[in-house]
Amino acid sequence: MEVDEPVGLPKLSRVAVCGGTHGDELSGVYLVREQLKQSKRKEADHEEPTPVLMVLSNPRATQQCRRYVDTDLNRCFTRSVLDGPTSDTDPYEIIRAKELNAMLGPKGSRGAVDLICDLHNTTANMDLCFIAYSDCDWISLHIFKHLQRQMPDTPMRFIHLDVSNKESYSLDSVGKHGFAMEIGPQPHGVVRSNIYATMKVGVQHMLDWIRHFNSGSVFDGGFVDVYTVVKNIDYPRDGETHNITAAIYPSLQDRDFCLLHPGDPLFQTFSGETLRYKGREPLYPFFINECAYYEKGIALSLARKKSVMIPAIRMQTDTEERACDWSFTSEEEE
Repeated sequence: MEVDEPVGLPKLSRVAVCGGTHGDELSGVYLVREQLKQSKRKEADHEEPTPVLMVLSNPRATQQCRRYVDTDLNRCFTRSVLDGPTSDTDPYEIIRAKELNAMLGPKGSRGAVDLICDLHNTTANMDLCFIAYSDCDWISLHIFKHLQRQMPDTPMRFIHLDVSNKESYSLDSVGKHGFAMEIGPQPHGVVRSNIYATMKVGVQHMLDWIRHFNSGSVFDGGFVDVYTVVKNIDYPRDGETHNITAAIYPSLQDRDFCLLHPGDPLFQTFSGETLRYKGREPLYPFFINECAYYEKGIALSLARKKSVMIPAIRMQTDTEERACDWSFTSEEEE
């Protein structure tokens, strides 16, 4: 039986780990701060700095322990925003998005960093998830597969945001490869040691995989389950006030990625009525009752699951790769 040759992909010379894109999602905030402190200690001891760019994405929102100051930073990385004119009256996050694009991009250019891992927390019971715009980005899928193997006791899923003809809008889309690492449940404005530890271990395994990839290791292919988003469902609302009139049904709460069938209870109105799922096919719910999505009109998202075959990969060897020139750069909090 003939074995396919591994796919050769460019070296991952520049990698960024970002935390605090939402200033009240604290696992990423404290992980980035801790790594920056360790870097300063290494510099003081004349040790080799950690070869990765650590970024506190939204320092003003982080200082105030708020999701954002003026507008959601993680929706600001579209071409129209990044290439638009700049004004002193622009919302803070618009200005910050352009700064991050200059630091990590420009988006879509050859000069953009090779990989961005953006760290997030959710109040939903989702365990560890990768969220990406592509279901055929072999780098992101192989990193996810590696974490599954290295962290067998941690449930994890790969979520595909199929934007189709729409443009990607989040910070991780600035890199050549990128994904959000989303871990929950954790209340916003709170850090839980178990959630923080899971994120820290996940980032360490990601960086280990990158080191092995850059050293020439070959990674076998295989199948990865991918959850592709189909639609979002809003809460029932009052036609006049637009206030919600129901909450997630008790038996559905905290059951992210448990298959939802047509006719299953979906909402319980405040008057006690049961509202059922009217979809035509079973789908997988996630981001169930996410706190930050009330303002976005999302009670939960629904996805289809499919199995994606990923090829074996290795670092390119047919062209001369530049020597690794990672630098560890920090920005002082405002």
